[in-house]
Amino acid sequence: MRVNKNWKQIILFLLPALILFGVYFIYPLGFVIVTSFSKWNGISAPVFHGFKNYIELFQDETFRLSMRNNIVWALVLGFVQIPLAAVMAMILARKPKGWKFFRTAYFLPNVISQVALAMMWLAIYNAEFGILNNLLEMMGFEGLTRNWLGNMDTAFPAVLVQQVFYIGYFMVVILASRMGIPDSYYEAAEIDGANVFQQEFYITLPMLKPILITTMTLALAYGMRHFESTYLMTNGGPAHSTSVMGILLYRNLGALNYGESNAIGAILIVFGGATIALIRWLFSRNLDADDGIQ
Repeated sequence: MRVNKNWKQIILFLLPALILFGVYFIYPLGFVIVTSFSKWNGISAPVFHGFKNYIELFQDETFRLSMRNNIVWALVLGFVQIPLAAVMAMILARKPKGWKFFRTAYFLPNVISQVALAMMWLAIYNAEFGILNNLLEMMGFEGLTRNWLGNMDTAFPAVLVQQVFYIGYFMVVILASRMGIPDSYYEAAEIDGANVFQQEFYITLPMLKPILITTMTLALAYGMRHFESTYLMTNGGPAHSTSVMGILLYRNLGALNYGESNAIGAILIVFGGATIALIRWLFSRNLDADDGIQ
């Protein structure tokens, strides 16, 4: 095996980054995993508890429901939000009239605080004076009005919907990649008689596969660690129907159940990492197969 003659300088150059990575990621990760096997209130010394924290969590119906909700969040953001962002990016890449305005408008929610957005949607969904119920009444659909965030049948879909259409961040990322595709490809396809849909399907989508995999991975990660908007809008209610693992973790921290909180965190890390790795493997495998065909 050939060893780089400058290996000492390479190690010295990487050492600051490795130290920071170890201090701010490896050590906290190891601490969370180790203390997840203990009974600990964050004040006194941790007491080894074995697998009791994990057993109690998986026996808890609220935890299982929260895990299911996290999976739904990840899948919706990955397989609904990303396709919407990709479609909008492909439309704006053709520079229709007003495309710069729409690009800015779709990205605008990403520079606004999640707290402000959650408060806005609380007002929209309000059962008494909310805009949504008022619009339904004006259109003659009084029977459809309801307490959207207080009804177990509508609370979770309502929280999902308000988040999934914030496509601006991923749209800009995909749009930047789309702008890098040479126009000559589309000109040649147009000469050969391909219409717009055929050009997008046979040229744009194949060339955007790497960035689509990346954005889908990010969306899945955001879904698995989702917390802010649901906590602000419903606090996991009603009857835990909108609860996610992040909310349970936060509640356990507030109750000084640090051992159980760290167990939830460890499960979230392992479960989320495995889900994302599986999705990336499936899509990367498909991408490698396509490259082999080409």
